[in-house]
Amino acid sequence: MNQEQKTNNRRNFIKEAAAFTALGVLGTGAILQSCSSDNKGRVTKPTFLDKAPDGRTLKIGLVGCGGRGTGALFNFLGSGSGIEIAALADVFQDKLGHCRNQLREREGVEVSDSNCFIGFDAYKRLLETDVDVVILATPPYFRPEHFDATVRANKHVFMEKPLAVDPVGARMVLASARMADAAGLKIVTGTQRRHQRDYLTTLEHIKAGAIGDIVSANCYWNQSALWHVNRQPGWTDMEAMLRDWVNWNWLSGDHIVEQHMHNIDVINWYKGAHPVKAVGMGARHRRPTGDQYDFFSVDFVYEDGMHMHSMCRQIDGCSNNVSEFIMGTKGMSNCQNNVNDLDGNTIWNYKYAQDGFNDAGQPSGVVDISPYDQEIIDLVTAIRNNTPLNEATDCAISTLTAIMGRMSAYTGREVTWDEVMSSNLKLGPSQIAMGDVEIPRNRPVPGS
Repeated sequence: MNQEQKTNNRRNFIKEAAAFTALGVLGTGAILQSCSSDNKGRVTKPTFLDKAPDGRTLKIGLVGCGGRGTGALFNFLGSGSGIEIAALADVFQDKLGHCRNQLREREGVEVSDSNCFIGFDAYKRLLETDVDVVILATPPYFRPEHFDATVRANKHVFMEKPLAVDPVGARMVLASARMADAAGLKIVTGTQRRHQRDYLTTLEHIKAGAIGDIVSANCYWNQSALWHVNRQPGWTDMEAMLRDWVNWNWLSGDHIVEQHMHNIDVINWYKGAHPVKAVGMGARHRRPTGDQYDFFSVDFVYEDGMHMHSMCRQIDGCSNNVSEFIMGTKGMSNCQNNVNDLDGNTIWNYKYAQDGFNDAGQPSGVVDISPYDQEIIDLVTAIRNNTPLNEATDCAISTLTAIMGRMSAYTGREVTWDEVMSSNLKLGPSQIAMGDVEIPRNRPVPGS
């Protein structure tokens, strides 16, 4: 096949996929894998690969050369043979340079100057190279546009969660996910627990009916203060915000979306559904930069009437808890490594290959393969075996769930799923360029 034929095939794919997405994104809750199962009482033991199978060389490109993006490169290099780091892109030269140095010093990997791109359009130039897989690890605001462009370039994707910061962006991701399916692209989304061996094994026990029907849930990400970057002389608004992105709502979605989405996603995953409404609250007491809240507490309600209490906080000197919990008609589980009956007696514990039990009698080991490595092993395996793998829809649904909770906390109102799915809320400035950033600077006040 010559280059002209390849180009025409790609154009035809884009036209067909775009027509497909024009039908709309409907019934997304049904895509989540439900815990209800025809195999009640029979536990299916998951199988895991420690390394991806051998195959053709896969060239990897990275968009967003910060700590998570650079870490993902090392996860790819450790996933198996035939992995080449081929291209890098970032807005900032120092970020890209640090990433290149890390690759050189730790793995002896050199990325040529001709495949290193700087600027807000750097991702477009990277997509013009012959990379096979693209890592999208910029601040989440940019994810919908970058994902759409990557799918249209016919590249496989590993992208970090969350997948958007607002309803408009999340719906764009849902449309791009359907285009990716039409093209047979493989997509993994950084929801590591979905690739974590203890979580997956526990899920099989829940699906087999170990706790009966799920009737309530709790999830938490309460931790100490996260990092921040103070503005430096000579920085424009845009540079200051980008370097401090995790504290700005338009760039990160606030920490209920950027971080706590992990735990919300676990409950959606185990439940096999998403909430249909939310009532939340939150406030800001300690944050030294940005415009976000320090904590959220949200009551989510699913279509069958089940409630999930979601709580997250980033303040020093407080009690911390990062976990999930589900209650069933016959028992309960922490979703990670145990199942108890209604009296709290242990029915089953995950058996770790390392370590033993803590003072409370709970498993304290670690899974054999880090979920950060496992998710990449699973992606490379799917690419080489050409097996279906596209997590973008489920991750977009959990992103929208967290956005629904944030919208309720910011306003004090009950917010419904239908309202979120039809909302025209789009965060961020009208123009992305170094210079002044024209966005509202007032922090949300519920009831106003």
